[in-house]
Amino acid sequence: MSDPTGPVQIETSHKRVRAYLGGHLVADSLRPALVWEHPYYPTYYLPAVDLRAKLEPSNGVSHSPALGTGTGYDVVVNGITAENAALRYHDSPVPGLTELVRLAWESMDEWFEEDEPVYVHPRDPYSRVDILAGSRHVRVEIDGVTVADSHSPRILFETGLPPRYYLPLTDVRMDLLQDSDTHSSCPYKGNADYWHVRIGANEYTDYVWIYRTPVPESQKIQGLACFYNEKVDIYLDGELQDRPHSPFS
Repeated sequence: MSDPTGPVQIETSHKRVRAYLGGHLVADSLRPALVWEHPYYPTYYLPAVDLRAKLEPSNGVSHSPALGTGTGYDVVVNGITAENAALRYHDSPVPGLTELVRLAWESMDEWFEEDEPVYVHPRDPYSRVDILAGSRHVRVEIDGVTVADSHSPRILFETGLPPRYYLPLTDVRMDLLQDSDTHSSCPYKGNADYWHVRIGANEYTDYVWIYRTPVPESQKIQGLACFYNEKVDIYLDGELQDRPHSPFS
């Protein structure tokens, strides 16, 4: 991948990528570029000729040691304006970047890879999600209280993250869970809902999540509950596991 001061990795994707704002097509590209601005995941940069919206200069400016100085633009389509939602590096030292436009992901209403919606950021072609059915004994404790106990986990292995143990709700102490208003999205799994865990007077905020309608490639975890390994005690076949360090620690 790339680092903020080193060479930037750019690859041309073979996916058709579209972005919409207010129900109107902003961009439709058959040759989007994946640009790793940081090591974690790529960003789409689209050829300027593939934009269907107008770009109007804004006051936005971005400075990157690797990419150069970026000029900000408002995105205007059918009378709808997304302020400072586009960025162009007109004088970038990175080959090919000067002809590309970066649309702010969160400023668009919908993104599609081919005809399927994609959430949060582009899927990284070097990240993989494997979901395997298991028979290992998984027990989850919080402050010495068993909150889940299962012999039929689905174990999700995702590049760069610790294994996640998705458990049937019938193996979880549902009486200890309280609905949360928190929701999150993942490009590889879909949209998640959360629960708090309440044990006595203590509440453990958003310790548990569930994908009720995951994306097709992650259907194996549909309707199963998962706890943050980083925050709870997990016993695997009777052996206490080390709490991993991750961005969710």
